Amino acid sequence: MKKYYNVHTIWLFLIVLTISTYLFGHFQSSGIQVVLFIVLIAIIKATLIMREFMELRGVSLMWRIIMYGWLTIVCLGIVIAYLASI
Repeated sequence: MKKYYNVHTIWLFLIVLTISTYLFGHFQSSGIQVVLFIVLIAIIKATLIMREFMELRGVSLMWRIIMYGWLTIVCLGIVIAYLASI
């Protein structure tokens, strides 16, 4: 399968996502929408890192379930902790 992007494109996209989350914090944005947006960006970044840099794309289903399951549990924990503190 031919890839239409390279690792440098993914890296630049990760940098843009990181800068966007920084700007949300810099302008002191708050609220549930901002938290959900930042967690969504974190999920996208983690998924890209796992797929492209850790090369989980070609591994067995068990490893993908473990890694994506861990990501899901951690992000859900963050959202639940935020909601509990409101």
